[in-house]
Amino acid sequence: MSRFRAAALTALLVVPAVAWAQDVTRGDLKIAKPWARETARMARAGGAFMTIENTGSTPDKLLKASSPAAARTEVHTVIQDGDVMRMREVSALDLAPKSKVELKPGGYHVMLMDLKAPLKAGDRFPMTLTFEKAGEVTVDIVVEKMSGPAPDHDKMKH
Repeated sequence: MSRFRAAALTALLVVPAVAWAQDVTRGDLKIAKPWARETARMARAGGAFMTIENTGSTPDKLLKASSPAAARTEVHTVIQDGDVMRMREVSALDLAPKSKVELKPGGYHVMLMDLKAPLKAGDRFPMTLTFEKAGEVTVDIVVEKMSGPAPDHDKMKH
């Protein structure tokens, strides 16, 4: 094998899984970098993250999410309540015209509850997002290796 081929193969193997996550566009909505963090072996909950951009001139709303990876899913935000960070379900996530909303650890996210199996780095699973105007959009969630301590979702106040 040539040095060039060996280097190219090595580069492909060390690229993080998120590089292969597929961005999805539906009408004026662009959903970028859908991912989830790996969970502990006995975890019952996890989170999914992405960026949603509304490139249009009219608002839309993320109403709900669903996935075969979990018995229940909820769109959550994280709020500071005194000295405690608390997760709260939101009834809808507003997507203003010409704006981006980042779903990320410590902020808005899709909570995956009663996981059917632990989320392992490199795995993928589908998630269907339901928007008020754009309708249903299915994205492919890529599970990434945990790079630091994750919030213990089982111990956070809901």
